[in-house]
Amino acid sequence: MMAVWVTVVAALLLAVQPSHAQNAPNLADFDQYVANAARDWKIPGMAVAIVKNDSLVFAKGYGVLEVGETAKVDEHTRFAIGSTTKAMTVASLAMLVDEGKLHWDDRVIDHLPDFRLYDSWVTREVTIRDLLTHRTGLPGLDLLWTIPENQYSLSEMIHRLRYVKPISSFRSQWEYENVMYAVLGGIVAQASGMSWEQFIRTRIFAPIGMTESIALVSELPGQPNVATSHGQVDGTVRVIPGLSTDAIASAGSVWSSVSDMSRWMRFMLDSGRVGNKRLIQPATFREIITPQIQAPMEEYPALALSQPHFFSYGFGWFVQDYHGEIVWMHTGSIDGMCAIIGLIPSRNLGVYVLENLDHAELRHALMYKVFDMYGPGSGAAGAPKRDWSADLKSLLDNRQASARARSAAVASSMDKESASYPGIPMDRYVGAYTDSVFGTVQVTLVSGSLHARFEKLDIGELQHVAYGRFRSRPGDPAVQATELTFVPDGNGHVTAVRAFGQMFPRSAGGTQERTDH
Repeated sequence: MMAVWVTVVAALLLAVQPSHAQNAPNLADFDQYVANAARDWKIPGMAVAIVKNDSLVFAKGYGVLEVGETAKVDEHTRFAIGSTTKAMTVASLAMLVDEGKLHWDDRVIDHLPDFRLYDSWVTREVTIRDLLTHRTGLPGLDLLWTIPENQYSLSEMIHRLRYVKPISSFRSQWEYENVMYAVLGGIVAQASGMSWEQFIRTRIFAPIGMTESIALVSELPGQPNVATSHGQVDGTVRVIPGLSTDAIASAGSVWSSVSDMSRWMRFMLDSGRVGNKRLIQPATFREIITPQIQAPMEEYPALALSQPHFFSYGFGWFVQDYHGEIVWMHTGSIDGMCAIIGLIPSRNLGVYVLENLDHAELRHALMYKVFDMYGPGSGAAGAPKRDWSADLKSLLDNRQASARARSAAVASSMDKESASYPGIPMDRYVGAYTDSVFGTVQVTLVSGSLHARFEKLDIGELQHVAYGRFRSRPGDPAVQATELTFVPDGNGHVTAVRAFGQMFPRSAGGTQERTDH
Protein backbone atom coordinates (compact mmCIF):
# COMPACT_ATOMS: atom_id res chain seq x y z
CA MET A 1 0.00 0.00 0.00
CA MET A 2 2.75 2.46 0.98
CA ALA A 3 4.77 1.66 -2.17
CA VAL A 4 1.73 2.38 -4.38
CA TRP A 5 1.12 5.69 -2.60
CA VAL A 6 4.77 6.79 -3.02
CA THR A 7 4.59 5.87 -6.73
CA VAL A 8 1.47 8.02 -7.16
CA VAL A 9 3.15 10.97 -5.45
CA ALA A 10 6.26 10.51 -7.62
CA ALA A 11 4.05 10.65 -10.73
CA LEU A 12 2.50 13.88 -9.51
CA LEU A 13 5.95 15.36 -8.94
CA LEU A 14 7.04 14.49 -12.49
CA ALA A 15 3.82 15.92 -13.92
CA VAL A 16 4.37 19.40 -12.47
CA GLN A 17 4.78 21.94 -15.26
CA PRO A 18 4.62 25.36 -13.54
CA SER A 19 4.12 28.64 -15.38
CA HIS A 20 6.55 31.28 -14.20
CA ALA A 21 5.10 34.42 -15.79
CA GLN A 22 4.40 37.02 -13.11
CA ASN A 23 4.85 40.60 -12.07
CA ALA A 24 7.18 41.66 -9.26
CA PRO A 25 5.34 41.42 -5.91
CA ASN A 26 4.61 44.65 -4.05
CA LEU A 27 6.65 44.09 -0.88
CA ALA A 28 5.52 47.40 0.62
CA ASP A 29 1.93 46.13 0.51
CA PHE A 30 3.08 42.84 2.02
CA ASP A 31 4.84 44.74 4.83
CA GLN A 32 1.61 46.53 5.70
CA TYR A 33 -0.35 43.28 5.43
CA VAL A 34 1.92 41.60 7.98
CA ALA A 35 1.75 44.57 10.37
CA ASN A 36 -2.07 44.58 10.25
CA ALA A 37 -2.30 40.80 10.59
CA ALA A 38 0.02 40.77 13.62
CA ARG A 39 -2.36 43.20 15.36
CA ASP A 40 -5.42 41.12 14.38
CA TRP A 41 -3.82 37.97 15.84
CA LYS A 42 -2.52 39.87 18.93
CA ILE A 43 1.03 38.68 18.37
CA PRO A 44 3.51 40.56 20.61
CA GLY A 45 6.47 40.15 18.27
CA MET A 46 7.33 38.40 15.04
CA ALA A 47 9.75 38.44 12.12
CA VAL A 48 9.47 37.40 8.47
CA ALA A 49 12.05 36.69 5.76
CA ILE A 50 11.56 35.93 2.07
CA VAL A 51 14.26 34.59 -0.23
CA LYS A 52 14.01 34.46 -4.01
CA ASN A 53 16.59 33.29 -6.55
CA ASP A 54 19.36 33.01 -3.96
CA SER A 55 18.71 36.55 -2.67
CA LEU A 56 17.16 37.83 0.54
CA VAL A 57 14.40 40.10 -0.78
CA PHE A 58 12.54 40.82 2.47
CA ALA A 59 13.44 40.65 6.16
CA LYS A 60 11.69 42.59 8.87
CA GLY A 61 10.60 42.43 12.50
CA TYR A 62 7.27 43.53 13.98
CA GLY A 63 6.22 44.32 17.52
CA VAL A 64 8.21 43.86 20.71
CA LEU A 65 10.37 41.24 22.38
CA GLU A 66 8.08 41.25 25.42
CA VAL A 67 4.65 42.74 26.16
CA GLY A 68 4.90 45.83 28.32
CA GLU A 69 8.47 46.53 27.20
CA THR A 70 9.77 48.78 24.42
CA ALA A 71 12.56 46.72 22.82
CA LYS A 72 11.57 46.07 19.20
CA VAL A 73 11.83 42.87 17.19
CA ASP A 74 14.03 43.09 14.10
CA GLU A 75 15.36 40.63 11.54
CA HIS A 76 18.19 39.70 13.92
CA THR A 77 15.99 38.85 16.93
CA ARG A 78 16.45 35.29 18.16
CA PHE A 79 13.38 33.09 18.62
CA ALA A 80 13.00 29.36 19.28
CA ILE A 81 12.77 27.67 15.89
CA GLY A 82 11.31 24.51 17.46
CA SER A 83 10.94 21.50 15.21
CA THR A 84 12.38 23.23 12.16
CA THR A 85 15.57 22.13 13.95
CA LYS A 86 14.79 18.59 12.74
CA ALA A 87 15.87 19.46 9.19
CA MET A 88 19.30 20.43 10.56
CA THR A 89 19.60 17.05 12.24
CA VAL A 90 18.66 15.45 8.93
CA ALA A 91 21.34 17.52 7.14
CA SER A 92 23.86 16.32 9.73
CA LEU A 93 22.94 12.70 9.08
CA ALA A 94 23.12 13.33 5.32
CA MET A 95 26.71 14.57 5.63
CA LEU A 96 27.58 11.40 7.56
CA VAL A 97 25.91 9.31 4.85
CA ASP A 98 28.11 11.02 2.26
CA GLU A 99 31.16 10.20 4.39
CA GLY A 100 30.16 6.53 4.56
CA LYS A 101 29.80 6.63 8.35
CA LEU A 102 26.17 5.53 8.22
CA HIS A 103 23.35 4.71 5.80
CA TRP A 104 19.67 5.65 5.89
CA ASP A 105 18.68 2.00 6.27
CA ASP A 106 21.18 1.10 8.98
CA ARG A 107 19.62 -0.60 11.97
CA VAL A 108 19.47 1.69 15.00
CA ILE A 109 20.94 -0.98 17.30
CA ASP A 110 24.05 -1.14 15.11
CA HIS A 111 24.80 2.45 16.16
CA LEU A 112 23.19 2.47 19.62
CA PRO A 113 23.40 -1.07 21.07
CA ASP A 114 21.33 -0.14 24.15
CA PHE A 115 18.32 0.86 22.01
CA ARG A 116 15.34 -1.39 22.77
CA LEU A 117 11.65 -1.22 21.92
CA TYR A 118 8.67 -3.11 23.35
CA ASP A 119 8.70 -5.64 20.51
CA SER A 120 12.01 -7.49 20.17
CA TRP A 121 11.49 -8.02 16.43
CA VAL A 122 10.96 -4.30 15.89
CA THR A 123 14.09 -3.63 17.95
CA ARG A 124 16.10 -5.75 15.51
CA GLU A 125 14.51 -4.23 12.40
CA VAL A 126 13.99 -0.52 13.14
CA THR A 127 16.22 1.70 11.00
CA ILE A 128 17.38 5.30 10.86
CA ARG A 129 14.83 5.81 8.07
CA ASP A 130 12.05 4.62 10.41
CA LEU A 131 13.02 7.17 13.06
CA LEU A 132 13.25 9.95 10.47
CA THR A 133 9.76 9.28 9.13
CA HIS A 134 7.87 8.81 12.44
CA ARG A 135 6.77 5.28 11.56
CA THR A 136 7.90 3.24 14.57
CA GLY A 137 4.32 2.86 15.82
CA LEU A 138 5.12 4.53 19.15
CA PRO A 139 2.89 7.27 20.60
CA GLY A 140 4.13 10.73 21.48
CA LEU A 141 6.49 10.59 24.45
CA ASP A 142 6.89 14.29 25.21
CA LEU A 143 6.07 13.72 28.88
CA LEU A 144 9.65 12.41 29.21
CA TRP A 145 11.01 15.95 28.73
CA THR A 146 8.29 18.65 28.82
CA ILE A 147 8.16 18.93 32.62
CA PRO A 148 11.42 20.64 33.64
CA GLU A 149 11.56 18.91 37.02
CA ASN A 150 11.25 15.51 35.35
CA GLN A 151 13.43 15.85 32.25
CA TYR A 152 15.38 12.68 31.58
CA SER A 153 18.76 12.28 29.90
CA LEU A 154 18.88 10.74 26.44
CA SER A 155 20.27 7.49 27.84
CA GLU A 156 17.42 7.28 30.36
CA MET A 157 14.83 8.03 27.67
CA ILE A 158 16.31 5.29 25.49
CA HIS A 159 16.13 2.88 28.44
CA ARG A 160 12.43 3.68 29.02
CA LEU A 161 11.49 3.11 25.36
CA ARG A 162 11.45 -0.65 25.95
CA TYR A 163 8.36 -0.22 28.15
CA VAL A 164 6.34 1.82 25.63
CA LYS A 165 3.52 -0.14 24.00
CA PRO A 166 3.03 0.79 20.33
CA ILE A 167 -0.26 2.33 19.25
CA SER A 168 0.03 1.22 15.62
CA SER A 169 1.79 -1.48 13.66
CA PHE A 170 5.43 -0.96 12.78
CA ARG A 171 5.81 1.11 9.56
CA SER A 172 2.04 1.25 9.05
CA GLN A 173 1.33 4.90 9.79
CA TRP A 174 2.79 8.25 10.73
CA GLU A 175 2.94 9.13 14.46
CA TYR A 176 4.87 12.31 15.26
CA GLU A 177 7.65 11.53 17.73
CA ASN A 178 10.16 14.04 19.16
CA VAL A 179 12.04 11.52 21.28
CA MET A 180 13.03 9.51 18.19
CA TYR A 181 14.65 12.63 16.75
CA ALA A 182 16.53 12.95 20.03
CA VAL A 183 17.76 9.40 19.41
CA LEU A 184 18.90 10.50 15.94
CA GLY A 185 21.01 13.17 17.64
CA GLY A 186 22.64 10.35 19.57
CA ILE A 187 23.40 8.60 16.29
CA VAL A 188 24.99 11.81 14.92
CA ALA A 189 27.21 11.89 18.00
CA GLN A 190 28.10 8.19 17.78
CA ALA A 191 28.95 8.29 14.08
CA SER A 192 30.81 11.63 14.07
CA GLY A 193 32.66 11.47 17.37
CA MET A 194 31.34 14.87 18.45
CA SER A 195 28.16 16.00 20.20
CA TRP A 196 25.14 16.86 18.07
CA GLU A 197 25.36 20.54 19.05
CA GLN A 198 29.05 20.72 18.17
CA PHE A 199 28.35 19.05 14.84
CA ILE A 200 25.73 21.59 13.74
CA ARG A 201 27.89 24.49 14.95
CA THR A 202 30.90 23.37 12.93
CA ARG A 203 29.29 21.60 9.95
CA ILE A 204 26.13 23.70 9.43
CA PHE A 205 26.19 27.08 11.17
CA ALA A 206 29.81 27.93 10.30
CA PRO A 207 29.89 27.07 6.57
CA ILE A 208 26.42 28.52 5.91
CA GLY A 209 27.29 31.71 7.81
CA MET A 210 24.60 31.40 10.50
CA THR A 211 26.34 33.59 13.08
CA GLU A 212 23.18 34.44 15.07
CA SER A 213 22.06 30.83 15.66
CA ILE A 214 22.36 29.08 19.01
CA ALA A 215 22.34 25.29 19.30
CA LEU A 216 21.11 24.89 22.89
CA VAL A 217 18.67 26.77 25.10
CA SER A 218 21.25 26.69 27.90
CA GLU A 219 23.41 29.03 25.79
CA LEU A 220 20.76 31.81 25.73
CA PRO A 221 21.45 33.58 29.05
CA GLY A 222 23.38 36.77 28.42
CA GLN A 223 22.64 36.81 24.69
CA PRO A 224 21.24 40.07 23.24
CA ASN A 225 18.05 40.52 21.22
CA VAL A 226 16.15 37.44 22.43
CA ALA A 227 12.36 37.18 22.24
CA THR A 228 10.27 36.25 25.28
CA SER A 229 7.64 33.48 25.33
CA HIS A 230 3.95 34.46 25.43
CA GLY A 231 0.63 32.65 25.62
CA GLN A 232 -3.08 33.34 25.90
CA VAL A 233 -3.96 33.31 29.60
CA ASP A 234 -7.68 33.85 30.28
CA GLY A 235 -8.00 35.66 26.96
CA THR A 236 -5.02 37.95 27.56
CA VAL A 237 -1.58 37.68 25.96
CA ARG A 238 0.90 37.31 28.79
CA VAL A 239 4.48 36.26 29.36
CA ILE A 240 4.66 32.55 30.15
CA PRO A 241 7.56 30.40 31.33
CA GLY A 242 9.80 29.23 28.51
CA LEU A 243 10.64 25.55 28.15
CA SER A 244 14.10 24.12 27.60
CA THR A 245 14.27 21.60 24.77
CA ASP A 246 17.89 20.66 25.44
CA ALA A 247 16.83 17.18 26.60
CA ILE A 248 15.72 16.50 22.99
CA ALA A 249 18.08 19.01 21.40
CA SER A 250 18.24 17.41 17.96
CA ALA A 251 14.43 17.52 17.75
CA GLY A 252 14.02 21.23 18.50
CA SER A 253 16.54 23.20 20.57
CA VAL A 254 17.91 25.75 18.08
CA TRP A 255 17.24 29.48 18.49
CA SER A 256 17.80 31.68 15.49
CA SER A 257 16.76 34.81 13.58
CA VAL A 258 15.02 35.19 10.25
CA SER A 259 18.26 36.71 8.97
CA ASP A 260 20.13 33.49 9.71
CA MET A 261 17.26 31.26 8.61
CA SER A 262 17.23 33.02 5.26
CA ARG A 263 20.72 31.59 4.75
CA TRP A 264 19.42 28.16 5.70
CA MET A 265 16.56 28.52 3.17
CA ARG A 266 19.00 29.45 0.39
CA PHE A 267 21.13 26.43 1.33
CA MET A 268 18.12 24.11 1.02
CA LEU A 269 16.87 25.70 -2.21
CA ASP A 270 20.35 25.22 -3.68
CA SER A 271 20.12 21.48 -2.87
CA GLY A 272 22.69 21.51 -0.07
CA ARG A 273 25.24 23.95 -1.50
CA VAL A 274 26.76 27.17 -0.20
CA GLY A 275 28.13 29.10 -3.16
CA ASN A 276 30.22 26.60 -5.10
CA LYS A 277 30.72 24.31 -2.10
CA ARG A 278 28.46 21.30 -1.81
CA LEU A 279 27.79 20.16 1.79
CA ILE A 280 25.38 17.38 0.78
CA GLN A 281 25.71 15.29 -2.36
CA PRO A 282 22.83 15.47 -4.90
CA ALA A 283 21.59 11.87 -4.50
CA THR A 284 21.65 12.18 -0.71
CA PHE A 285 19.81 15.48 -0.84
CA ARG A 286 17.10 14.03 -3.09
CA GLU A 287 16.45 11.33 -0.50
CA ILE A 288 15.79 13.98 2.16
CA ILE A 289 12.91 15.60 0.28
CA THR A 290 11.43 12.45 -1.27
CA PRO A 291 7.97 11.62 0.16
CA GLN A 292 8.31 8.57 2.40
CA ILE A 293 4.98 8.21 4.19
CA GLN A 294 1.55 9.78 4.05
CA ALA A 295 0.87 12.29 6.83
CA PRO A 296 -2.65 13.14 8.08
CA MET A 297 -4.36 16.17 6.55
CA GLU A 298 -5.66 16.97 10.04
CA GLU A 299 -2.14 17.90 11.15
CA TYR A 300 -2.65 21.56 10.21
CA PRO A 301 -5.99 23.42 10.04
CA ALA A 302 -4.64 25.55 7.17
CA LEU A 303 -4.72 22.46 4.93
CA ALA A 304 -8.51 22.70 4.97
CA LEU A 305 -8.07 25.94 3.03
CA SER A 306 -5.04 25.13 0.84
CA GLN A 307 -6.48 21.68 -0.04
CA PRO A 308 -3.36 19.87 -1.28
CA HIS A 309 -3.76 16.70 -3.31
CA PHE A 310 -1.18 14.99 -1.15
CA PHE A 311 0.48 15.67 2.19
CA SER A 312 3.47 13.54 3.09
CA TYR A 313 6.63 13.37 5.16
CA GLY A 314 10.20 13.00 3.96
CA PHE A 315 13.18 13.28 6.30
CA GLY A 316 12.41 16.18 8.66
CA TRP A 317 10.23 17.85 6.00
CA PHE A 318 6.57 17.76 5.07
CA VAL A 319 6.13 17.54 1.30
CA GLN A 320 2.87 18.70 -0.26
CA ASP A 321 1.53 20.34 -3.39
CA TYR A 322 0.10 23.84 -3.75
CA HIS A 323 -1.47 24.95 -7.03
CA GLY A 324 0.43 22.27 -8.90
CA GLU A 325 3.83 22.94 -7.37
CA ILE A 326 5.82 21.06 -4.76
CA VAL A 327 6.24 22.59 -1.30
CA TRP A 328 8.74 21.59 1.38
CA MET A 329 7.63 22.90 4.75
CA HIS A 330 7.73 22.34 8.49
CA THR A 331 6.54 24.10 11.62
CA GLY A 332 8.14 24.56 15.01
CA SER A 333 6.16 24.96 18.23
CA ILE A 334 7.45 25.19 21.77
CA ASP A 335 5.85 26.87 24.80
CA GLY A 336 5.25 30.50 23.87
CA MET A 337 7.07 30.40 20.51
CA CYS A 338 6.35 29.15 17.01
CA ALA A 339 7.90 29.07 13.55
CA ILE A 340 7.29 27.96 9.99
CA ILE A 341 9.46 27.40 6.94
CA GLY A 342 7.98 27.02 3.46
CA LEU A 343 9.94 26.43 0.26
CA ILE A 344 8.84 26.12 -3.38
CA PRO A 345 11.99 24.74 -5.03
CA SER A 346 10.72 25.15 -8.60
CA ARG A 347 10.57 28.93 -8.02
CA ASN A 348 13.65 29.21 -5.79
CA LEU A 349 11.26 30.75 -3.26
CA GLY A 350 11.33 30.51 0.51
CA VAL A 351 9.54 32.13 3.46
CA TYR A 352 10.35 31.87 7.14
CA VAL A 353 8.21 33.22 10.01
CA LEU A 354 9.04 33.43 13.73
CA GLU A 355 6.52 34.47 16.42
CA ASN A 356 6.69 34.84 20.19
CA LEU A 357 3.12 33.68 20.83
CA ASP A 358 2.15 30.07 21.44
CA HIS A 359 0.78 28.42 18.26
CA ALA A 360 0.08 31.71 16.50
CA GLU A 361 -1.22 30.26 13.24
CA LEU A 362 -0.72 33.49 11.34
CA ARG A 363 2.50 31.72 10.36
CA HIS A 364 0.59 29.45 7.94
CA ALA A 365 -1.36 32.37 6.50
CA LEU A 366 1.83 34.29 5.73
CA MET A 367 3.46 31.27 4.12
CA TYR A 368 0.57 30.88 1.69
CA LYS A 369 0.37 34.66 1.21
CA VAL A 370 3.99 34.67 0.02
CA PHE A 371 3.36 31.64 -2.19
CA ASP A 372 0.46 33.50 -3.80
CA MET A 373 2.58 36.63 -4.29
CA TYR A 374 5.11 34.67 -6.33
CA GLY A 375 2.93 31.82 -7.52
CA PRO A 376 1.12 30.83 -10.70
CA GLY A 377 -1.19 33.56 -11.94
CA SER A 378 0.06 36.05 -9.36
CA GLY A 379 0.60 38.62 -12.07
CA ALA A 380 -2.55 37.92 -14.07
CA ALA A 381 -5.19 40.59 -14.29
CA GLY A 382 -8.15 39.77 -12.12
CA ALA A 383 -6.43 36.80 -10.45
CA PRO A 384 -8.17 35.89 -7.18
CA LYS A 385 -6.38 37.14 -4.08
CA ARG A 386 -7.23 35.27 -0.93
CA ASP A 387 -6.98 37.07 2.39
CA TRP A 388 -5.17 34.24 4.09
CA SER A 389 -4.96 35.94 7.47
CA ALA A 390 -8.68 36.72 7.66
CA ASP A 391 -9.80 33.36 6.27
CA LEU A 392 -7.57 31.26 8.51
CA LYS A 393 -8.41 33.32 11.58
CA SER A 394 -12.12 32.92 10.87
CA LEU A 395 -11.70 29.17 10.46
CA LEU A 396 -9.82 28.82 13.75
CA ASP A 397 -12.13 31.20 15.65
CA ASN A 398 -15.15 29.14 14.57
CA ARG A 399 -13.46 25.88 15.57
CA GLN A 400 -12.45 27.28 18.95
CA ALA A 401 -15.96 28.63 19.57
CA SER A 402 -17.43 25.21 18.79
CA ALA A 403 -14.92 23.52 21.08
CA ARG A 404 -15.71 25.92 23.92
CA ALA A 405 -19.44 25.33 23.47
CA ARG A 406 -18.97 21.56 23.60
CA SER A 407 -16.75 21.86 26.66
CA ALA A 408 -19.25 24.11 28.44
CA ALA A 409 -22.09 21.70 27.67
CA VAL A 410 -20.11 18.75 29.04
CA ALA A 411 -19.10 20.72 32.14
CA SER A 412 -22.69 21.79 32.78
CA SER A 413 -23.94 18.24 32.45
CA MET A 414 -21.25 16.93 34.78
CA ASP A 415 -21.93 19.65 37.34
CA LYS A 416 -25.63 18.78 37.43
CA GLU A 417 -24.98 15.06 37.76
CA SER A 418 -22.16 15.42 40.25
CA ALA A 419 -24.46 17.29 42.64
CA SER A 420 -26.14 13.97 43.40
CA TYR A 421 -22.95 11.91 43.08
CA PRO A 422 -22.11 10.36 46.44
CA GLY A 423 -18.38 10.54 45.85
CA ILE A 424 -15.55 8.46 47.25
CA PRO A 425 -14.05 9.13 50.68
CA MET A 426 -10.94 11.28 50.36
CA ASP A 427 -8.60 8.74 51.90
CA ARG A 428 -9.42 6.24 49.12
CA TYR A 429 -7.76 8.49 46.52
CA VAL A 430 -4.51 8.32 48.47
CA GLY A 431 -1.78 6.14 47.03
CA ALA A 432 0.86 5.67 44.35
CA TYR A 433 -0.14 5.53 40.67
CA THR A 434 2.67 4.29 38.44
CA ASP A 435 3.37 4.08 34.73
CA SER A 436 6.48 2.08 33.80
CA VAL A 437 7.56 4.70 31.25
CA PHE A 438 6.79 8.02 32.92
CA GLY A 439 6.98 7.29 36.65
CA THR A 440 4.72 7.76 39.66
CA VAL A 441 1.98 10.17 40.68
CA GLN A 442 1.86 10.13 44.48
CA VAL A 443 -1.37 11.32 46.13
CA THR A 444 -1.46 12.20 49.83
CA LEU A 445 -4.03 13.57 52.26
CA VAL A 446 -2.85 16.60 54.23
CA SER A 447 -5.20 18.25 56.76
CA GLY A 448 -8.27 17.10 54.89
CA SER A 449 -7.05 18.11 51.43
CA LEU A 450 -5.58 15.98 48.67
CA HIS A 451 -2.08 16.82 47.43
CA ALA A 452 -0.23 15.32 44.46
CA ARG A 453 3.31 14.96 43.27
CA PHE A 454 4.53 13.63 39.92
CA GLU A 455 8.08 12.40 40.40
CA LYS A 456 10.02 15.63 41.17
CA LEU A 457 7.12 17.95 40.26
CA ASP A 458 5.07 19.18 43.21
CA ILE A 459 1.56 19.51 41.77
CA GLY A 460 0.30 20.85 45.10
CA GLU A 461 -3.15 20.94 46.63
CA LEU A 462 -6.02 19.54 44.56
CA GLN A 463 -9.40 21.20 44.30
CA HIS A 464 -12.43 19.01 43.54
CA VAL A 465 -14.16 19.88 40.24
CA ALA A 466 -16.69 17.11 39.54
CA TYR A 467 -16.89 13.36 40.05
CA GLY A 468 -13.30 12.17 40.30
CA ARG A 469 -11.89 15.27 38.62
CA PHE A 470 -9.50 17.47 40.58
CA ARG A 471 -7.49 20.51 39.57
CA SER A 472 -4.34 22.03 41.07
CA ARG A 473 -4.15 25.59 42.34
CA PRO A 474 -1.00 27.14 40.83
CA GLY A 475 0.21 30.28 42.56
CA ASP A 476 1.31 31.87 39.28
CA PRO A 477 -1.66 32.73 36.99
CA ALA A 478 0.59 32.21 33.96
CA VAL A 479 1.09 28.57 34.97
CA GLN A 480 -1.60 26.23 33.69
CA ALA A 481 -3.45 24.19 36.30
CA THR A 482 -2.90 20.43 36.30
CA GLU A 483 -6.02 18.30 36.09
CA LEU A 484 -6.20 14.79 37.54
CA THR A 485 -9.13 12.45 36.85
CA PHE A 486 -9.42 9.42 39.08
CA VAL A 487 -10.94 6.21 37.71
CA PRO A 488 -13.32 4.41 40.11
CA ASP A 489 -13.60 0.62 40.19
CA GLY A 490 -17.36 0.62 40.88
CA ASN A 491 -16.87 -0.64 44.43
CA GLY A 492 -15.97 2.61 46.14
CA HIS A 493 -12.27 2.52 45.35
CA VAL A 494 -9.92 3.98 42.72
CA THR A 495 -7.96 1.99 40.14
CA ALA A 496 -6.07 4.68 38.21
CA VAL A 497 -5.57 8.38 37.65
CA ARG A 498 -5.32 10.21 34.33
CA ALA A 499 -2.89 13.14 34.31
CA PHE A 500 -0.74 14.90 31.68
CA GLY A 501 -2.59 12.97 28.98
CA GLN A 502 -1.44 9.64 30.42
CA MET A 503 -3.14 6.92 32.45
CA PHE A 504 -1.30 5.92 35.65
CA PRO A 505 -2.61 2.62 37.15
CA ARG A 506 -2.73 2.35 40.91
CA SER A 507 0.31 0.50 42.18
CA ALA A 508 -0.40 -2.87 43.74
CA GLY A 509 0.15 -2.36 47.43
CA GLY A 510 1.00 1.31 46.74
CA THR A 511 2.00 3.32 49.78
CA GLN A 512 -0.77 5.42 51.22
CA GLU A 513 0.19 8.55 53.04
CA ARG A 514 -1.95 10.66 55.31
CA THR A 515 -0.74 13.64 57.25
CA ASP A 516 -2.84 15.50 59.82
CA HIS A 517 -1.73 18.78 61.36
